Amino acid sequence: MPFNREKLYSLMARLSTPLTREKIDEKLAPKNGLPSPGLKHTSVLTKDVLERNWDVLRRYGSLDAADQAELADKETLERLGAYSKNIENCVGTLKIPLGVAGPLRVNGFFAEGDFYVPLATTEAALVASYHRGARLITAAGGCTALLHDEGVSRSPGFIFRTLSEAGQFVLWATENFERFRSLTAETTRHGELMDVRFALEGNHVYMSLDFYTGQAAGQNMVTIATAAVVAWIRENTPVQPQRAFVETNFSGDKKASFLSFTSVRGKKVTAEVLLPADLVKKYLHTIPQVMVQYWQMAALGGVMSGTMGVQGHFANALTALYLATGQDAACSSESSVGITRMEVTEDEGLYAAVTLPDIIVGTVGGGTKLPSQSVCLKMLGLKGEGQTHCLAEICAALCLAGELSIIGALAADQFAAAHKRLAR
Repeated sequence: MPFNREKLYSLMARLSTPLTREKIDEKLAPKNGLPSPGLKHTSVLTKDVLERNWDVLRRYGSLDAADQAELADKETLERLGAYSKNIENCVGTLKIPLGVAGPLRVNGFFAEGDFYVPLATTEAALVASYHRGARLITAAGGCTALLHDEGVSRSPGFIFRTLSEAGQFVLWATENFERFRSLTAETTRHGELMDVRFALEGNHVYMSLDFYTGQAAGQNMVTIATAAVVAWIRENTPVQPQRAFVETNFSGDKKASFLSFTSVRGKKVTAEVLLPADLVKKYLHTIPQVMVQYWQMAALGGVMSGTMGVQGHFANALTALYLATGQDAACSSESSVGITRMEVTEDEGLYAAVTLPDIIVGTVGGGTKLPSQSVCLKMLGLKGEGQTHCLAEICAALCLAGELSIIGALAADQFAAAHKRLAR
């Protein structure tokens, strides 16, 4: 990647001492010597383990007893057992402010009713924006939400000597799909292998295994199931690969990808709302025509800048909701790929819709059972089995609320003023 000459000089000027060739070599060269002690992890998290880790941080780092009391407070120490399976090298818990947006009315196949949506964030103005959008949607009778596809993939890869061998392997693997299904069924009671897809690149084979993951987000579930398939292939394939890997970066896991729009990863959900012009004016202080003009310009801006999908800030909603409800927050990188669309209706109102093809959520497993996150799921009425599809539709509805609010603020020229008022 190229860098600007003036920026390089500016960076150099910010260093405390001028750099010479000798100084650069000295600063950037490997440093030999014993490293500082590492932290410890045990399968059962206890106060003694925590204290041992803090002893290292106090003796070899810059932290003191007051810092320990902040991260390893009394409540954390009383609940250590709840965190044992969700963290390694534990030193405490992090406190993030939690706000609530809503009520947000959703009329979906799975999500039906008014929802108070918990959002964990350190960004001022975020909850206020989603709250405003939620109130607008609710005043209009709610938004429609539809989950229309689901599946989580893992993409093992195989290296062969020639393209011919790769092609023979694909034919053999296709014939053994039912065997793959039975193998994966032995690794999980909650998931099911639904399909297999192949991509060839020279003598490389990318094999995408698509799973239904029940009420869990399913990241670990599909990894373990795929590992069983790869192990069986190594033992039984008549065309032996030179190398085999359980994941080859083809599944779109934890990253934005164009596969989002041709397939699905997690839950694919669309939400829409019809808003009369008077409600737009009351809640957003602008008119549908200006909002659509802004959306058109922003959509082209996204195309010209090369974004994957066109939307304003799905990541704000999803990261805050994922943190609050115990989801894998890193999945917001793929989940926030999507499309926002707006049109002026025949009666001069506003039609708005969002489509998100990669909502990765679950209501069991992972961090959903942690104490605070469990309460947030309970706030939504979604704690436990049978609620994952409902949560996915709420995710889309929340993103729609955020798009309405931020585009309304930009159309009404109130975006900067709102951040100045709330974020300072």
